[in-house]
Amino acid sequence: MKPTQKDSNFLPIEATDYVEFYVGNAKQSAYYFCNAWGMMPYAYCGPETGVRDRVSYVVKQDKIVLVLTSSLVNGNDIAKHVAKHGDGVKVLALRVPDATKAWKETTKRGAKSYLKPSTLKSKKEGKVIVSGIQLYGDTVHTFVERKNYSGVFLPNYEVWTAHCIKLQDVGLQVIDHCVANVGWNKMNKWVSFYEKIMGFKNIITFDDNDISTEYTALMSKVMSNGNGYIKFPINEPAKGKKKSQIEEYLDFYYGEGIQHLALSTNNIIETVAQLKSRGVDFLSVPDSYYQSLLQRVGTIDESIESLKKYDILVDRDDEGYLLQIFTKPIGHRPTVFFEIIQRKGAKSFGKGNFKALFEAIEREQAKRGNL
Repeated sequence: MKPTQKDSNFLPIEATDYVEFYVGNAKQSAYYFCNAWGMMPYAYCGPETGVRDRVSYVVKQDKIVLVLTSSLVNGNDIAKHVAKHGDGVKVLALRVPDATKAWKETTKRGAKSYLKPSTLKSKKEGKVIVSGIQLYGDTVHTFVERKNYSGVFLPNYEVWTAHCIKLQDVGLQVIDHCVANVGWNKMNKWVSFYEKIMGFKNIITFDDNDISTEYTALMSKVMSNGNGYIKFPINEPAKGKKKSQIEEYLDFYYGEGIQHLALSTNNIIETVAQLKSRGVDFLSVPDSYYQSLLQRVGTIDESIESLKKYDILVDRDDEGYLLQIFTKPIGHRPTVFFEIIQRKGAKSFGKGNFKALFEAIEREQAKRGNL
């Protein structure tokens, strides 16, 4: 049952609060994101702050907040997650005005509880209320209520400073969207979950005719909350001659989970130039992609030579155009990667680039022997 107009605003969401990765070595991951991605050292928790079973390093750039967490003990959920999935996203945290109400509204609609409403207190800075629900695979949403808190990140965290890190951002601003990969014929299940349990709407649908190459295909639906701040595309495999990128992800991640985060910038050429100079690896596209680009997308502000130099893709919709580029997987498994996106009016997701993008991914799959 879809939410009615009367109760469609039962889950107001203010922003993406943070994304938490469970990783094998949180300290090294934090240094990677700071040095390669221009993230700033922000907060830390661990034995020194009274937390005995884990360490977490928090890094940020503008409104992007990433938490890198590793276990200090054997056999807990963090250790099991890393052993099964490798480095991957565990928590998509959403900032809400009332975390208790968010949990009650979603669980009464059928969500499985991950974390009952809990209060995290600090004597000086106030309190944060958090709650959570289960998603696909081992991924969860947490709801974070911060209105009565003035401290760094969360209680039990302290300011983290790393003086040996080059403190210079690369122009990244906000998380534009987070993309999930789910199993065969599971996409509509999770579309229904977001509609019924969280009040989201399906704003765009791509089928295997939209997203396919000679060898592989997938299907995708984009879910968005009422104010449009939060967007979660959901992918599932489709039949093709060879193994798709979604199937490769599911094989190496050992289940469903977050495939990539899209980070926005207002100058993609400058951002990508800096990222490449810092060692971030991106997918490449053939020069032929740019030969008819202007005929396909019309007039753009950027020079074709600059776009070609950095392998940046362009697409246009009825409201403007966008520029985008995708990294190679950031870990040793061919699973999680990032997208850099600049929107110049466009609200779509680069449908015109799908063929070039997926052919680039297929070339990397073939090198790994997984196509």
